[in-house]
Amino acid sequence: MKNIDELAQQLNPHYSHFRVSERLLFTGHSHQAWPDVALEGQKEYFMDTAELVDKKWEKAAEKTEILRNYLRGFYDDPDGFYCREESTHVLFVSWMSGLDLKNKPKIISTDGEFHSLFRQLHRLEEEGLEVTYVATDPDESFAERIISEIDDRTSAIMLSRVYFESSLINHHLTEIAQAARKHGVPVLIDDYHGTNVAPLSIREADLEDCFILIGGYKYLQWGEANCFLRFPKDCDMRPAITGWFASFSTLEKPRDNSPTHYDHSDQRFASGTYDPSSQYRAAKVVEFFEEQGLTKEILRDQYVQKVEILKKYFLDKDFDPSVIRLTHEKSITEHNGGFLSLTSPKAREIRAELLARDIFTDARDQILRFGPAPYTTTTQIEDVMVALNEIVDTL
Repeated sequence: MKNIDELAQQLNPHYSHFRVSERLLFTGHSHQAWPDVALEGQKEYFMDTAELVDKKWEKAAEKTEILRNYLRGFYDDPDGFYCREESTHVLFVSWMSGLDLKNKPKIISTDGEFHSLFRQLHRLEEEGLEVTYVATDPDESFAERIISEIDDRTSAIMLSRVYFESSLINHHLTEIAQAARKHGVPVLIDDYHGTNVAPLSIREADLEDCFILIGGYKYLQWGEANCFLRFPKDCDMRPAITGWFASFSTLEKPRDNSPTHYDHSDQRFASGTYDPSSQYRAAKVVEFFEEQGLTKEILRDQYVQKVEILKKYFLDKDFDPSVIRLTHEKSITEHNGGFLSLTSPKAREIRAELLARDIFTDARDQILRFGPAPYTTTTQIEDVMVALNEIVDTL
C-alpha cells in the first residue's frame, strides 16, 4: 500500500483542471474532482455524435457497460443487473412504483436517510402511505428494532449502508436482509456513500436478492448523471412508472392489449432517451483508475488513513465540545465511511467562513463534513484543520 503523499503526488498532475494541489478541496464525500481524462471523454462523445449521428447509441451502450462491469467488480457481483439513470431519485421512484403498496402500504426506513429518499417518502405519507422511521441510534439494537417492525403489511425496507450525516457504516444489513427474506419483503440499500469507500461482497454478505442505489457523483469521480440501481437477475418487478428503454425487444412488434412487457435485462427500471456524454466521461475515469492502480483495497486504506489523520488533528486542537465536536467516537477503520463528521450549532457559519477562504467543505444542519479524496495530501489535511481552528477561535 502506498502512503498518502506518495499516492497523492502520483495523482495530482492528472487533475490539473481542478487544481487539486493548489486548493483545499474537502468535499470528497459530495463532489470529487475529475481527472483530466474526463474532458477527453466529453470530447470523444461530441466527435462520435458528429460522425455517427444515430449510430452513436451502440457506442454509448458500450460505455455504460464499462461502468456496469466496474460496479460488478467492486461489489463482487458478476450476475447482478445494473440499471443506469440520470439520478438515484428516478431509479428509486421507478422501483417503488413496482411495489404492492395497495395491499402492503407500510414502508420501514430510518431517521438517517438522505433528503432524496426522505422527501419522497414524506410526500407519499401525505397521500396515505405508512412510513416507520426507525432511529439509527443506539446501533446495538438497530437491527432488532428494524426487524420487529416487519409484518404482513410491509412492502419494503429502505436504509443506507453508510449514513450521509455521521459517516457511520451500517453493519446490520445481512441480518436485516435475512429477516426480510423470510417475510418476502424486499430491501433497498442506499450505497451512495459506500461505493469506492467501503468494499462490499454482495455474495459474501448474502445480499444477492437486495436492491442497491449507487451514484457516481462522489467517490467514483464519474460526475453527474451516472446513477445505477443494482437488482437481482431473477427480479420480476413491473414498475408502474416505466419508459420505453425498458422494453427494446418489443419496439418493432404490433401494439395490442397484452400486459406491458419488460425486457429481462439491466433496463427493467429504465426511463427514456438520455445524454450519453456522462457515460463517455465516466468510462475514461474507470480506465484512469485502473491505470493508476486505484483498487477498492487501496481506496479503502486511503480513506481510513486520511480520515484518521483529520480526526487526530481535530482532537489535537482541543476544541470546546459545546462549539464543535466529533459526531461519533467510534473506530474509523471499522465503523467510518469516507469523511469526518463534526457536530456544531454553528456548522453553517463555519462552513461559510471556510468557503470565504476558498476552502471547500459542506454543512447539513448542525453537521460539518470534511471529505478527503485520493489526491489529498497530509499537508492539506493539516492546513484545513489549522484554518478550522482559526475560524472557531473567532466565534
